[in-house]
Amino acid sequence: MTAGDQLLIQGLKSGDERSFQLLFDQYYELLISYAAKYLDSIDERREVIQRVFIRLFERRDTLDIQSLKSYLLKSTYNGCIEELRRQKPFLDNRETDRIEDTDFIEQAEREAEIWKAIDELPQKCHQIFVMNRFEGLKNQQIADKLGISKRTVETQISIALKTLREKLLSLLWFFG
Repeated sequence: MTAGDQLLIQGLKSGDERSFQLLFDQYYELLISYAAKYLDSIDERREVIQRVFIRLFERRDTLDIQSLKSYLLKSTYNGCIEELRRQKPFLDNRETDRIEDTDFIEQAEREAEIWKAIDELPQKCHQIFVMNRFEGLKNQQIADKLGISKRTVETQISIALKTLREKLLSLLWFFG
């Protein structure tokens, strides 16, 4: 977990509203995008994410989070599943629900492991990888923004990809 996430969690646990607002601002768009995998309506996605943050705030005293991003993604996934079940009450066949849940849960677990692997990258490597892959910045843009060479950016992205490949190959084998 990043140092920034640790500070946000500490602030949240102490009831600091500013920490909660920063946490919300940092993760809201990511969670909305993630919820789009499961829910078509933007209003439904917003409602699910709102419930995720409300629950997070309500449970702040008892939180034991190893990876904030993984925790929020898993909570969002669970919220989406709740919403889908609410929308489709006619799906009473428990066996069908269990099979669907198993597939969704396995996918969410894989995604959580991927985020965890990304979070475990060295700080600079993580920063550059996220800027490139998730913010869509080109190598030169990252270099200019961070005041480093384009070659350093390329090297850090290569290191990130190699590290993730190694970690995720074992994950693929495990979930096979």
